[in-house]
Amino acid sequence: MGEMTESRAASVSSVPRNRAEAKQFYDRISGVYDILGAAFERRHAEAALEHLRLREGESILEIGFGSGHYLRRIAASVGTTGRACGIDLSPGMLRVTRRRLTKEQVSDWVALCNGDAVTLPFRGRSFDAVFMAFTLELFDSPQIPQVLNEVRRVLKPNGRLGVVSMSREEGQTTMLRIYEWVHRRWPKYADCRPIYLERSLIDGGYIVLYKAKAFMAGLPLEIVTASAGCGASGS
Repeated sequence: MGEMTESRAASVSSVPRNRAEAKQFYDRISGVYDILGAAFERRHAEAALEHLRLREGESILEIGFGSGHYLRRIAASVGTTGRACGIDLSPGMLRVTRRRLTKEQVSDWVALCNGDAVTLPFRGRSFDAVFMAFTLELFDSPQIPQVLNEVRRVLKPNGRLGVVSMSREEGQTTMLRIYEWVHRRWPKYADCRPIYLERSLIDGGYIVLYKAKAFMAGLPLEIVTASAGCGASGS
């Protein structure tokens, strides 16, 4: 099992870009990011969000909220008795999202902050659910377990995690090989890359509740909902 895990990890492309470069990149594209998301990512992210089954009055965190499209839906789902929070590395994305939520008249019960998911600025057992759409695969492989550990820390016992990401689970399709070549050649621009999502969650101590596969422009995706289990804890 250990050799298999190491083999999978070795097959996943690295992320050479540092956090400062990532912040600069997303600040630069923050004004047009919503257009890019609508063209490729949105329907898959909305499917993942649907399977989280958010309820009124819950506390929900979105990591990597981008232009705030899904935070708007989260806020509407939890209502004024709930709590919606978002964290993103990019100040530019925060400004775009704040404008969107103000326009949609849901900003009063949404808290936004800039920060890195490797060290979440929230107390343990703060959230009923956490959502990530096309975000986990932006972290380099050694950082993915750190992010998942932080998510388990801030989740309440039996809290849920919903993730959609590019996937390597199906092996190397033609489109995947092309994309990974582009990622290796221009990693600052083709920044995300396929990962083993379900296996990463299981290795992190999560219990998989739902999983599905999809394709985006020929690239394989995984949509997974998982439970933190009753062992989630933190300070």
